[in-house]
Amino acid sequence: MNSAISIFLPIAIALFAGLMLTRLFKVMGLKLPDVTCYLIAGLIIGPYGIGRLGVPGIGFTSLAEVEEVGLISEAALGFIAFSIGSEFRMSELKHTGRATVVIGILQAATATLLVDIALIGLHFILGDEILPLSVAITMGAIAAATAPAATLMVVRQYKASGPLTSLLLPIVALDDAVGLVIFSVSFGIALAVQGGEINVFSVGIDPMIEIVASILLGGLLGYILAQLEKLFHSNRNRLSLTISFVFLTIAISHLEIPVGPVTISFSSLLICMMLGTVFCNVAEFSKDIMDRADKWTVPLNCCFFVLSGAELELGVFSHPEYVLIGVVYIIVRSLGKYFGARESSRAVGCDHKVVQYLGVTLLPQAGVALGMCAQAGALGEVDGGIVRNITLFGVLIYELLGPTMTKIALTKADEITPAPVEGRKRFAPQQQGTH
Repeated sequence: MNSAISIFLPIAIALFAGLMLTRLFKVMGLKLPDVTCYLIAGLIIGPYGIGRLGVPGIGFTSLAEVEEVGLISEAALGFIAFSIGSEFRMSELKHTGRATVVIGILQAATATLLVDIALIGLHFILGDEILPLSVAITMGAIAAATAPAATLMVVRQYKASGPLTSLLLPIVALDDAVGLVIFSVSFGIALAVQGGEINVFSVGIDPMIEIVASILLGGLLGYILAQLEKLFHSNRNRLSLTISFVFLTIAISHLEIPVGPVTISFSSLLICMMLGTVFCNVAEFSKDIMDRADKWTVPLNCCFFVLSGAELELGVFSHPEYVLIGVVYIIVRSLGKYFGARESSRAVGCDHKVVQYLGVTLLPQAGVALGMCAQAGALGEVDGGIVRNITLFGVLIYELLGPTMTKIALTKADEITPAPVEGRKRFAPQQQGTH
């Protein structure tokens, strides 16, 4: 197949399928978030859907075909992180900063602790062949991660606003840094349990360097962007410059710089978030640019979630033992996120609706967890494969149900205003005259 066709045709199919499914579900009266529709569309056109027919041009016949257009997903995540960074405006953090830090750390730690306890207990029940101890510890670390993309899309789609939303987005952003530290420490322990030794650099120093380096470089790029945009008087040109800087930041995030025993690397999510954070606090016209960037990335985000749905592997259901472990993981992680967020938000004096519903909005899990899952391949083919299967099972359930639960929680917290029924006036029956 022509290289241009092999790239642009899948993108066109993904975008078309995602948009058409949102219309179909609306006609059917199913009030699902667009994110969920996109993910289901991905499943339909993916290797486990019509892609199984093996007909080029009507779906993805293999996961390799999905990966060929993976740059779309990477670009979308960069822009999503950049957009989330705008939630860290200093004017707002003066009121929510302390609560964001406390809740962000405690909810992630609680989820990790409870999953560790549950899966280590299950390890002694099922045996080391089915659930190795190193896998149990690694899954506890992965439990800390929350997906910022799905949460942001739900908030944007329904224009949610209020105390819960104001806390939610900064917490989801902070969760990336917290999860990275927890995973690095836990994974170092998991490797040691497997028979190796704990490497002080990989467990404690490398993750902190990655976080600090990402924050510093992202902040520097954000400041440079804000200064360069002063050279332009048209917001259209400023938008173009902003887009170029996001792409530049995504590219830089892949650099790895060895310095003696330490490797300086960067988190693509953190560095793009910091780019957005500094830019929105320094540039006086940042709000308009951010709004324009959000509109520009709408089709990009649609493609991202459709491709994410196509990547979900339904093959995990063929292994009953992984399904059992996955169910335990999902239930216990959900409890950890919910109670961790509830008790920590209560401790810092949040509104009762924030206390009640915040934990539900932190359930979605995808990109960051899959990134951690990829690193878990260092456990070996067998143990790494078990981690991958359990994580994929969790991501499948969380991605399909998480956005809807987030919508329900935000609605019950009175931060989503129900829209009027579309076309109600247009199709209202004409009143008959009296006879």
